[in-house]
Amino acid sequence: MPELLAEKMRAPSVQAGTYDLVVDPSNLWLTIHESIGHATELDRALGYEAAYAGTSFATFDQLGSLAYGSGIMNVTGDRTAEHGLATIGYDDEGVAAQSWDLTKDGTLVGYQLDRRIARLTGFERSNGCAYADSPGHVPVQRMANVSLQPAPDGPSTDELIGEVERGIYVVGDRSWSIDMQRYNFQFTGQRFFRIENGRLAGQLRDVAYQATTTDF
Repeated sequence: MPELLAEKMRAPSVQAGTYDLVVDPSNLWLTIHESIGHATELDRALGYEAAYAGTSFATFDQLGSLAYGSGIMNVTGDRTAEHGLATIGYDDEGVAAQSWDLTKDGTLVGYQLDRRIARLTGFERSNGCAYADSPGHVPVQRMANVSLQPAPDGPSTDELIGEVERGIYVVGDRSWSIDMQRYNFQFTGQRFFRIENGRLAGQLRDVAYQATTTDF
């Protein structure tokens, strides 16, 4: 461990610019949580959390049309995933746990719902996102397990790196900043590696990546 720390301290600072990023799952989970997970909580998208937690750029009128990402981007909300932190048999309104699409082929197709929000917005049913912190409190809508789905024939991490001529490989999460609409963000990590001609070419330090959610 001291050797790794010493290597990192000797690493050059990153030069500001535009890079291709290969983002390790140990970093990407937080970006997904902040820029997709919170943005697709429908109470937030409708403005009901505006005075406390903010709103969302993924507004209800864009359901079925918002280009959230590329055509290979499929994201699910899921309360059934094994070992998931939001996994449960039934939510706190008695709705059975389930899995559903938030984005399909890059397009916004779903939200996270409880019974009240589903009724107000014309959905057939809740998808089980009601949470209460005790039996004495009314349940509120909160986040399920939100996950980017892998392509069945997608590349490995090494294959992704091998296709990058000039980029950065980002590992681990540290600090983050995102606006109240979950649109403009900045994230950092714990370790960063320069990619040159498809190969890792030493560590970098002082790296942060920033973008808008849909561009990213």
